[in-house]
Amino acid sequence: MCKACGCPSGANVQIKFFINGYGNSNGKDIEKSLLGLPGVYHVHIHAHDGQTTIDYNPSRTALTEITNLLAAHGLSVVI
Repeated sequence: MCKACGCPSGANVQIKFFINGYGNSNGKDIEKSLLGLPGVYHVHIHAHDGQTTIDYNPSRTALTEITNLLAAHGLSVVI
């Protein structure tokens, strides 16, 4: 178990990337949407510069599902 959040940590992956399109108020909404995906355990967003960190289990949620969710909110991922 992860000491930070209690999630099963053996299969988790952490991705860090930049996202273009965050506004002053949509960071919290995007965070809630990402946390609603199965296997997404932690999301940390720096809306001022777009730096985003996501801890997730790729066997439960594919990276394409994460990027598709972001695109549906009008955001673009810079990997």
